Amino acid sequence: MSTTVNLTVGQRQARRYLTGREIERLMDTARKHSRHGHRDATMILVAYRHGLRASEVCDLQWHQIELSEGRLHVRRMKNGKPSVHPIRGDEMRASRKLRRENPTDAYVFVSERGGPIGFHRLIQRLGEAAKMPFSIHPHMLRHACGYKLANDGHDTRALQHYLGHKNIQHTVRYTEMAVDRFKDFWR
Repeated sequence: MSTTVNLTVGQRQARRYLTGREIERLMDTARKHSRHGHRDATMILVAYRHGLRASEVCDLQWHQIELSEGRLHVRRMKNGKPSVHPIRGDEMRASRKLRRENPTDAYVFVSERGGPIGFHRLIQRLGEAAKMPFSIHPHMLRHACGYKLANDGHDTRALQHYLGHKNIQHTVRYTEMAVDRFKDFWR
């Protein structure tokens, strides 16, 4: 015998991504309230723009970034496909500033002690400080990238390669929720 359960709004599955406006709010909060605001805001920007997993952004090294050419060599975890992404102007300026602040570090994002940053805790803390209406985690930045690019009309196959997915089934979820998915069906 099966029973039907009506879920309240709070019990439904929470949203799995952030909007562009929420990303900006998170970065702004990092700049204003974080001890290392520039580093933290840049880390959020890079993770979002390139759809990086927490482990990928924490493992990012300076030799992967060609500031003179505006390119980022993305190494994917979880058996993902590596790729080369363009770096936009604001990201290049932020990266150059970060490099000037830490000229000898091998890793792009380091703690005061020169070790890795607890990215999950950082994002959680910034989400609370930004008064987000729900709890957030680093993977929401990767999903935000996928949804943003899908909503901008990018080809699913290109999106698959950008995010480093080996299987396109992992990419299709981003196109399923595209706002304008059915816009031109009845032209």
